Amino acid sequence: MSHRLRYAIIGTGSRAQVYLGAMAGPHADVAELVAAGDSNPGRLEWSLAHHPGLGAVERFSPDALADVVAAKRVDRVIVTTPDYTHAGYIVAALDAGADVIVEKPLTINEAGVRAIAEATRRSGHQVTITFNYRYAPRNAALRQVIAAGDIGTVTSVHFEWVLDTAHGADYFRRWHREKEHSGGLLIHKASHHFDLVNWWIADMPTRVFASGGLRFYGRDNAERWGLTPRPDRGTTDSPLRDAWCLDMRTDPTWTGLYLEQEHYDGYLRDRDVFGPGITIEDNLSLVVDYAGGPSMSYSLNAHCPWEGYTVCVNGSRGRAELRVVERGRVLTDEQGRTVVDPSARPDLVVPDGNRTVGETLTVQHHFDSAYEVPIPAATSGHGGGDARLLRDVFEGPDDDALGCVATWVDGVRSLCVGLSANRSLVTGQAVRVADLELGEAFDALSTS
Repeated sequence: MSHRLRYAIIGTGSRAQVYLGAMAGPHADVAELVAAGDSNPGRLEWSLAHHPGLGAVERFSPDALADVVAAKRVDRVIVTTPDYTHAGYIVAALDAGADVIVEKPLTINEAGVRAIAEATRRSGHQVTITFNYRYAPRNAALRQVIAAGDIGTVTSVHFEWVLDTAHGADYFRRWHREKEHSGGLLIHKASHHFDLVNWWIADMPTRVFASGGLRFYGRDNAERWGLTPRPDRGTTDSPLRDAWCLDMRTDPTWTGLYLEQEHYDGYLRDRDVFGPGITIEDNLSLVVDYAGGPSMSYSLNAHCPWEGYTVCVNGSRGRAELRVVERGRVLTDEQGRTVVDPSARPDLVVPDGNRTVGETLTVQHHFDSAYEVPIPAATSGHGGGDARLLRDVFEGPDDDALGCVATWVDGVRSLCVGLSANRSLVTGQAVRVADLELGEAFDALSTS
């Protein structure tokens, strides 16, 4: 790039910090943050103060996004707000004349998909969705194995993802616990996973059957397991209650972003995982059919004692198995609970000697011995994906032979599984992607 592009960011919570840090530090020579907005002014000020390298940044109210894009001549808007707001901000930014970079998921419902598709056509501007797991060396290695034909034509995939009682429980403390705001874990969390499968096997999901429910967290299950639901919080100086509770005082970022800013809007980051009002599922199982012939069995558990995932890809020549342990156990002292997401901060994860943290990729051909595929060392969060993603976002990809850069169409393709699965949970029937109300976005899926 010959000049610095001008950026605005909307939403300055925890995920926004990686983008703010990138524009204040390693990518400051190509990216200039000219405006930042958040519905909570305290969180906005805290975030900007903790990235002094950003320089002078105009503050704006979220409903003024379009005006700011025009007035500040913004080239790109980064959207890191709660999921249910994504579509509105994406459309506003596109229509105001900017490209968009958005955290997953692209949106949470079919109406959002239709609005984004229409706005991209209408404006001619681009939407990039930041699927950082594509950039993790372990996931890229599996993509290379499949693309090279090492296991032949893919016939089926088994994918199991387990979230532990620190990270998994965290989705039941905050706004994610309400399906109307997150779409549930099949949208918010699993859009990552469904994108990986679409990308690994270069195929399009066509039909989904889902089963699952809220079987561990929530008020009813607390009584079932003999647990006593507790208030969301006693007082800010009360002792840590038990291993299921989050004490934001143990982490200065949580304190600054959320605890100290509650008086502005009343948002509680640390609600009781066994309290009332939870409308998302914590155990999910899917069967997904793909246009090219493969099928996938998928499962997600949000209360496992360890965290990681297993992917088995069967083909006409053999099988590839990727096994990842991101945290071997959840400690019950403050250090163990502070690291909520082990994939984001692997440097702070305390290993468990009986379950080795790490990753292996094994390939075995029919009638032959298994062999291990080397995986390059990861050097940043999310399996090494964050640093590579930020480089492509701000610098542009030098060589994207694996197709890591994801467009809004890739975002819709991953959403197709979650949207179909959510409908299947309600109807008890398999749902065809073609029956979703995606409007002109559906045509884009088959032509890109």
